[in-house]
Amino acid sequence: MQGADKGSSPIATGRSGSSLRIGVVQARFNQSVTDALAQACLAELQRLGVASENIRHLQVPGALEVPLALQALAERQEFDALIALGCIIRGETYHFELVANESGAAITRIGLDYQIPIANAILTVENDEQALARQQEKGRDAALVAVEMAQLMDELLADLDFDGLNLDGLNDPA
Repeated sequence: MQGADKGSSPIATGRSGSSLRIGVVQARFNQSVTDALAQACLAELQRLGVASENIRHLQVPGALEVPLALQALAERQEFDALIALGCIIRGETYHFELVANESGAAITRIGLDYQIPIANAILTVENDEQALARQQEKGRDAALVAVEMAQLMDELLADLDFDGLNLDGLNDPA
Protein backbone atom coordinates (compact mmCIF):
# COMPACT_ATOMS: atom_id res chain seq x y z
CA MET A 1 0.00 0.00 0.00
CA GLN A 2 1.33 3.38 -1.01
CA GLY A 3 2.52 5.32 2.03
CA ALA A 4 1.86 2.43 4.43
CA ASP A 5 3.30 2.37 7.95
CA LYS A 6 6.23 0.00 7.38
CA GLY A 7 7.61 0.20 10.90
CA SER A 8 11.18 1.20 11.67
CA SER A 9 14.01 -0.80 10.21
CA PRO A 10 17.19 -1.63 12.15
CA ILE A 11 19.04 -0.29 9.13
CA ALA A 12 17.91 3.19 10.13
CA THR A 13 20.12 2.84 13.22
CA GLY A 14 23.31 2.97 11.20
CA ARG A 15 23.82 -0.59 9.99
CA SER A 16 25.74 -0.84 6.76
CA GLY A 17 25.45 -3.12 3.77
CA SER A 18 29.15 -2.73 2.99
CA SER A 19 29.93 -6.44 3.40
CA LEU A 20 26.97 -7.63 1.33
CA ARG A 21 26.71 -8.99 -2.21
CA ILE A 22 23.33 -8.40 -3.82
CA GLY A 23 21.89 -9.80 -7.06
CA VAL A 24 19.21 -7.78 -8.89
CA VAL A 25 17.04 -9.22 -11.65
CA GLN A 26 15.01 -6.71 -13.64
CA ALA A 27 12.24 -7.56 -16.11
CA ARG A 28 12.32 -5.35 -19.21
CA PHE A 29 8.60 -5.55 -19.94
CA ASN A 30 7.12 -2.11 -19.09
CA GLN A 31 10.71 -0.92 -19.25
CA SER A 32 10.22 2.74 -18.38
CA VAL A 33 8.75 1.63 -15.04
CA THR A 34 11.27 -1.14 -14.42
CA ASP A 35 14.17 1.17 -15.31
CA ALA A 36 12.91 3.64 -12.68
CA LEU A 37 12.53 0.79 -10.16
CA ALA A 38 16.10 -0.30 -10.88
CA GLN A 39 17.52 3.21 -10.64
CA ALA A 40 15.84 3.79 -7.27
CA CYS A 41 16.88 0.35 -6.01
CA LEU A 42 20.52 0.64 -7.09
CA ALA A 43 20.83 4.16 -5.66
CA GLU A 44 19.39 2.98 -2.34
CA LEU A 45 21.74 -0.02 -2.22
CA GLN A 46 24.70 2.33 -2.67
CA ARG A 47 23.29 4.70 -0.03
CA LEU A 48 23.14 1.71 2.32
CA GLY A 49 26.83 1.05 1.71
CA VAL A 50 26.66 -1.82 -0.81
CA ALA A 51 29.59 -1.28 -3.17
CA SER A 52 28.68 -1.17 -6.87
CA GLU A 53 31.15 -4.01 -7.55
CA ASN A 54 29.13 -6.14 -5.09
CA ILE A 55 25.89 -5.66 -7.04
CA ARG A 56 25.09 -7.91 -9.99
CA HIS A 57 22.29 -6.41 -12.11
CA LEU A 58 20.71 -8.59 -14.79
CA GLN A 59 17.83 -7.97 -17.16
CA VAL A 60 15.36 -10.56 -18.47
CA PRO A 61 12.44 -10.21 -20.91
CA GLY A 62 9.54 -10.26 -18.42
CA ALA A 63 8.24 -11.17 -14.98
CA LEU A 64 7.90 -14.87 -15.78
CA GLU A 65 11.63 -15.03 -16.60
CA VAL A 66 12.71 -13.35 -13.35
CA PRO A 67 12.50 -16.53 -11.19
CA LEU A 68 14.79 -18.56 -13.46
CA ALA A 69 17.47 -15.85 -13.33
CA LEU A 70 17.05 -15.58 -9.53
CA GLN A 71 17.45 -19.34 -9.24
CA ALA A 72 20.66 -19.26 -11.30
CA LEU A 73 22.04 -16.54 -9.02
CA ALA A 74 21.01 -18.48 -5.91
CA GLU A 75 22.72 -21.60 -7.25
CA ARG A 76 26.01 -19.71 -7.37
CA GLN A 77 25.92 -19.16 -3.59
CA GLU A 78 27.72 -15.83 -4.04
CA PHE A 79 24.96 -13.50 -2.88
CA ASP A 80 23.60 -12.50 0.51
CA ALA A 81 20.24 -11.42 -0.93
CA LEU A 82 18.45 -11.10 -4.24
CA ILE A 83 16.00 -8.53 -5.60
CA ALA A 84 13.24 -9.07 -8.18
CA LEU A 85 12.12 -6.00 -10.15
CA GLY A 86 9.28 -5.88 -12.63
CA CYS A 87 5.91 -4.42 -13.49
CA ILE A 88 2.74 -6.28 -14.42
CA ILE A 89 -0.13 -4.02 -15.50
CA ARG A 90 -3.62 -5.51 -15.68
CA GLY A 91 -4.93 -5.93 -19.19
CA GLU A 92 -8.16 -7.25 -20.59
CA THR A 93 -7.40 -10.96 -20.15
CA TYR A 94 -6.56 -13.49 -17.44
CA HIS A 95 -2.87 -13.20 -18.37
CA PHE A 96 -2.33 -10.60 -15.59
CA GLU A 97 -3.35 -13.08 -12.89
CA LEU A 98 -1.28 -15.86 -14.43
CA VAL A 99 1.91 -13.79 -14.62
CA ALA A 100 1.43 -12.20 -11.19
CA ASN A 101 0.60 -15.45 -9.40
CA GLU A 102 3.19 -17.65 -11.08
CA SER A 103 6.09 -15.21 -10.81
CA GLY A 104 5.29 -14.42 -7.18
CA ALA A 105 4.97 -18.08 -6.18
CA ALA A 106 8.20 -19.01 -7.97
CA ILE A 107 10.14 -16.16 -6.33
CA THR A 108 8.94 -17.22 -2.89
CA ARG A 109 9.80 -20.87 -3.58
CA ILE A 110 13.33 -20.00 -4.66
CA GLY A 111 13.92 -17.95 -1.52
CA LEU A 112 12.73 -20.81 0.66
CA ASP A 113 14.50 -23.56 -1.29
CA TYR A 114 17.84 -21.75 -1.27
CA GLN A 115 17.40 -20.02 2.09
CA ILE A 116 18.22 -16.67 0.54
CA PRO A 117 16.26 -13.47 1.10
CA ILE A 118 14.53 -12.21 -2.03
CA ALA A 119 12.93 -8.78 -2.04
CA ASN A 120 10.02 -9.04 -4.47
CA ALA A 121 9.41 -5.66 -6.11
CA ILE A 122 7.45 -6.88 -9.08
CA LEU A 123 4.65 -4.34 -9.14
CA THR A 124 1.16 -5.66 -9.85
CA VAL A 125 -1.01 -2.68 -10.72
CA GLU A 126 -4.23 -1.79 -12.47
CA ASN A 127 -2.84 0.93 -14.74
CA ASP A 128 0.15 3.06 -15.75
CA GLU A 129 -0.67 5.75 -13.17
CA GLN A 130 -0.41 3.27 -10.30
CA ALA A 131 2.89 1.98 -11.66
CA LEU A 132 4.34 5.49 -11.95
CA ALA A 133 3.18 6.37 -8.44
CA ARG A 134 5.01 3.35 -6.98
CA GLN A 135 8.18 2.95 -9.02
CA GLN A 136 10.52 5.07 -6.87
CA GLU A 137 9.28 4.02 -3.43
CA LYS A 138 9.10 0.32 -4.26
CA GLY A 139 12.59 0.38 -5.79
CA ARG A 140 14.00 1.89 -2.59
CA ASP A 141 11.95 -0.50 -0.45
CA ALA A 142 13.38 -3.50 -2.29
CA ALA A 143 16.93 -2.41 -1.47
CA LEU A 144 16.06 -1.86 2.20
CA VAL A 145 14.34 -5.25 2.47
CA ALA A 146 17.26 -7.05 0.83
CA VAL A 147 19.87 -5.48 3.12
CA GLU A 148 17.80 -5.91 6.28
CA MET A 149 16.94 -9.54 5.54
CA ALA A 150 20.52 -10.41 4.53
CA GLN A 151 21.73 -9.02 7.86
CA LEU A 152 19.01 -10.86 9.76
CA MET A 153 19.83 -14.15 8.06
CA ASP A 154 23.52 -13.66 8.87
CA GLU A 155 22.60 -13.15 12.54
CA LEU A 156 20.28 -16.17 12.63
CA LEU A 157 22.76 -18.46 10.92
CA ALA A 158 25.61 -17.24 13.14
CA ASP A 159 23.54 -18.38 16.12
CA LEU A 160 23.69 -21.90 14.67
CA ASP A 161 27.50 -22.04 14.55
CA PHE A 162 27.80 -24.36 17.59
CA ASP A 163 31.43 -23.56 18.27
CA GLY A 164 32.70 -24.24 14.78
CA LEU A 165 31.09 -27.64 14.20
CA ASN A 166 30.54 -28.39 10.54
CA LEU A 167 26.79 -28.78 10.12
CA ASP A 168 26.81 -28.90 6.31
CA GLY A 169 24.63 -31.66 5.02
CA LEU A 170 23.03 -32.27 8.42
CA ASN A 171 19.54 -31.83 6.98
CA ASP A 172 20.17 -33.56 3.65
CA PRO A 173 17.73 -36.43 3.16
CA ALA A 174 20.40 -38.97 2.18
